[in-house]
Amino acid sequence: MNEQKIISVAIDGPAAAGKSTIAKRVAKILDFTYVDTGAMYRAFTYAVIKAGLNPESEAESCSIIPNTDIELLPNGTVLCNGEDVTKVIREPLVSGNVSYIASYKDIRLALVELQRKMAMSKSVVMDGRDIGTYVLPNAEVKIYQIASVEVRAQRRYIENQEKGIETSMDDVIADVKKRDYIDSHRAFAPLRPAEDAVHLDTDNLTIDEVVEAALKIIEEKTGVKACH
Repeated sequence: MNEQKIISVAIDGPAAAGKSTIAKRVAKILDFTYVDTGAMYRAFTYAVIKAGLNPESEAESCSIIPNTDIELLPNGTVLCNGEDVTKVIREPLVSGNVSYIASYKDIRLALVELQRKMAMSKSVVMDGRDIGTYVLPNAEVKIYQIASVEVRAQRRYIENQEKGIETSMDDVIADVKKRDYIDSHRAFAPLRPAEDAVHLDTDNLTIDEVVEAALKIIEEKTGVKACH
């Protein structure tokens, strides 16, 4: 059992780098809790759109902070004000606007507070854009997962197809580039690798190979070995 000491693993990187897939696998193998921060921002984006507000307006989006409750269940279900939004937050309308929502300071502060509380009580694997630099700056392990725009777009396109979400490859490439720009140019906690992060290029690696590489990094940093 790896729960004797509370350990935080931060996995950062650009859109569609495969962070969530790897973080879920690693968390399961190590018997840690997986915290999908991206799903939290997507859920908030959904709440903004559902309320008929403009996601590109910081004032409008932040106005619903007091009335928005987001919960991540152990089975991967995402709740927004009690509604199961697990699938709908992956739709193009949410994907195309989530980077605006994630760039707003007050929304980030509200969600970061939730994320930090999760990491204080149990060992976690948390993925996002600024986990190692801002959310969990003292995380024992920081991994910065990267891949080329083309590879990331191809992965996201296949993922969309599997979920029955119809998008063209051109649209996916454009969305990935747009999100890269917004994420890296936002004023508050922009996307960038932490100084002590280990870079993990996944362009020519399978999912299993990336998981193995991540587990090796974690073992080297903490001594924690895979449960199986």
